[in-house]
Parts: sequence; C-alpha cells; structure tokens
Amino acid sequence: MSDKSFSYVDHQHFMQLALAQAQLALAQGEVPVGAVIVNAQQEVVASGYNRTITDQDPSAHAEMVALRLAAQRLGNHRLNGLRLYVTLEPCTMCAGAILHSRIEHLIIAAPDPKTGACGGHYNVLANRALNPHCRVTMGVLQEPCQQLLQDFFRKKRSSL
Repeated sequence: MSDKSFSYVDHQHFMQLALAQAQLALAQGEVPVGAVIVNAQQEVVASGYNRTITDQDPSAHAEMVALRLAAQRLGNHRLNGLRLYVTLEPCTMCAGAILHSRIEHLIIAAPDPKTGACGGHYNVLANRALNPHCRVTMGVLQEPCQQLLQDFFRKKRSSL
C-alpha cells in the first residue's frame, strides 16, 4: 500500500479521531490516550482508548484495545496494510503487539521520552533483527495531544 493516498490533512483528521478517543479515556479517569486503526480506503476499522483501570487489565492500553477490536472485526490477527494512529508513543508491550499484528504504518502524536518504545526512549520498531517492519511517523497533532496529557498529570499531582 502506498502512503500517497494519505495526505498530511488525512493524518490530522485521523489523529483528531484518536484524540477524541483520548477524551473518552479522560472522562473515565484513565490516562488520556486514544488510538484509531484505518484501512487503505480511509475507513476506520477500530478505535480504542486506555481502559486499564476500568477493565482492571494492565494490557488494556489504547493501542491494544484497538488492535484486538480490529483483529476481531476483520477475523484475522494479521492487520497487514493498516495504519494505527495513537496520541502517545507506544510502550514496549504495545510496540511488540504492533509488530506482531503487522501494522504497516504507525502515526504518533506525542513522543514519550520516559517509556516510549518507538523512538522516544528506545526504539523497538527500528530493530532490523525483528520482522516484520513498521513505518513510523511522529509529531502529527503533537501539541494538543501532549497538552491533554500534561493537563491530566498536572491535575493528578495537584490533588495529592
């Protein structure tokens, strides 16, 4: 699949949808991270937001929720040719799941310098010994996604 069918405006549109998912997480008291999976026809296949507290599941990160739903909807654990938009750089667990699911292109809003595993702290996806490979684009709508997270953690710290 070629990225020529997706313009920067398209990437912004789908990241806005991921940001809306992050707002749903925020409304439930979860860390506000959202994810959206899109096919080559620019149709949303699945979306998700952080649900670790809600589901009492440490693996219920936004990316994992969206990946599981996409696999169920498509009837296949291989998500070849799909794009994943996420508001915060994925952790190691999520980066591994992205590789195993065969997502073609990962589009990230905000880097995570502490636990990011796609270039922020370290880069699982850049390891050429691992197959398959996933293309990464960083910084689409970074400011509003980063601001949502900063506001969430600032509020959390001030309530302690």
